[in-house]
Amino acid sequence: MEREDFYNKVNDFIIYLQKEKNYSRHTLRAYRTDLESFFDFLRVKKRKRVDQNAITLFMGFLLKYGLDARSVARKLSCIKSFFKFLKKTNVISENPAIIIKTPKTKKHLPGFLSYTQVKKAMEISKPRDRAIMEVLYSCGLRASELVNLRISDIDLNRDEVKVKGKGNKERIVPVGKPAKNAILNYLKVRHNPDKHKTVGSDVPELFLNYRGGSLSTRSIQNIVRKYLVKLAQATGTNPHILRHSFATHLLENGADLRAVQELLGHASLSTVQIYTHMTSKRLKEIYKKRHPRAE
Repeated sequence: MEREDFYNKVNDFIIYLQKEKNYSRHTLRAYRTDLESFFDFLRVKKRKRVDQNAITLFMGFLLKYGLDARSVARKLSCIKSFFKFLKKTNVISENPAIIIKTPKTKKHLPGFLSYTQVKKAMEISKPRDRAIMEVLYSCGLRASELVNLRISDIDLNRDEVKVKGKGNKERIVPVGKPAKNAILNYLKVRHNPDKHKTVGSDVPELFLNYRGGSLSTRSIQNIVRKYLVKLAQATGTNPHILRHSFATHLLENGADLRAVQELLGHASLSTVQIYTHMTSKRLKEIYKKRHPRAE
């Protein structure tokens, strides 16, 4: 197979990620962009053969011209996943990217909010927006998971929600009382056209936009940013900061690491262990401030 044959398989790969892996539209767009930039590079270099040398050349080009190691690592991960898919579907017999080493990146500790900031961020009068913020923090959801949450996934008798995460993996997550009350308040206006523009009785998703359709991930990002800046005076305003805060606050209050892993829907425990570095750093700060013989 030559370059254009591989390029023609990109669409099949994107469909696979969408249907089998349940990736968000934003992630699918990023994967497509990364692969197209790779094949554009090969066209410019007039390389018809797609092999380990071609991929290494692309990685070197990106690093040479100033792309940070984390972004290059993400692009390599995308390329590896693409060839892994082709091998899995018997299009190729060997994955040319499998032995290429990922560029070393600095460990990035995710930001999180203090509980005081979280409480401030929840002082919202709009029922829908309050419910969105409460559920993100109470359940530690990704923005894409919140967008796909359906009314049928909510069991308020058992105080839990069924979440479909990456790879279509389902998990059950408890719902705290403030989030439960916020959902109930929102449901009252969601179905009442006299009180709210959002009717959407035939739309299965829980959270709707003001036209009665399902919300997009971008809309969730805008809503979260608005209240984190306005109410919590936070610097980090991505919806993921509420997920990081969820995990951090659980661990700070003695939760088991494996339990947090299950709640977050991470396949690997090592993915969650980054939070232990964060909480130990915070505990050291508390120790130095509070222990009489810390200095």
